[in-house]
Amino acid sequence: MSRKLSFVLLLTLAAGFASGQQEVEKKQIGIQLWSVRDALKDDVPGTIEQLGQIGYSFVEAAGYNDGQFYGMEPTEFKALLEKNGMTMKGSHAGINLPKEGEWDSAMNWWDQCIAAHKAAGAEWIVKPSMGDEAYRSLETLQRYCDYYNAIGEKCNAAGIQFGYHNHAHEFETKLDGQLFYDYLLQHTDPDKVMFELDLYWIKEGGKEALDYFKQYPGRFELYHVKDETELGGKDATMDFKPLFEASRQAGMKNYIVEVERYHYDPMESVRMSYDFLNQAEYTH
Repeated sequence: MSRKLSFVLLLTLAAGFASGQQEVEKKQIGIQLWSVRDALKDDVPGTIEQLGQIGYSFVEAAGYNDGQFYGMEPTEFKALLEKNGMTMKGSHAGINLPKEGEWDSAMNWWDQCIAAHKAAGAEWIVKPSMGDEAYRSLETLQRYCDYYNAIGEKCNAAGIQFGYHNHAHEFETKLDGQLFYDYLLQHTDPDKVMFELDLYWIKEGGKEALDYFKQYPGRFELYHVKDETELGGKDATMDFKPLFEASRQAGMKNYIVEVERYHYDPMESVRMSYDFLNQAEYTH
């Protein structure tokens, strides 16, 4: 082999290695599709294409209904995401605590829900809230804990995780002297129920995420990365750096952008939010 050919070969290998390194090092940033809910009502394929072009690696759905995602069969929705370089790692879905005599029908609903999520390639299902009745008595909250443990057991059997997503009121409500969110953490089985911590809403609820990471290490496998509006925007209030630096203590495995209020078109807001996290030195 000539010296010139050897040099060209080395350059080609080096370029290929660098390209592989860039692919490995791409930040795995997710997007909660509630952020672009209006766009999805008008054009699901076009909206997904734009999110893929921005650079998002995966989505967390918020449009499950009767075995479908945004009106598409699970495998169809999965194919659409993969066509645009993304996957559906998770989803917000669920029904509230069943009334007396309705337990079996609720479990049947969850069986269908879990099967659809499995077909779509989901790794987790998160219950994004619970019914108002949970905030009225500790007895009802305990029933919710038992309910979530049962759902988590079903999810585990299918190779999917089950979790709960907070708002502010879980940190503002006490029942018989016990803080609502703490009770939920203490009375759900860590092997069956993980938590998706909304970093903005816990702050709005008057609590510090870092305190919860210390008190309940490993329980917070998902971060919802949120601010008043788009991340890094002109009225930003959140300091995400210490929260990401404590991610190992928290147990965080994935982080997901959610934008609920905007200064710009929602698609531009989620683009800005992606750029903010992608450029941050503390994200991975």
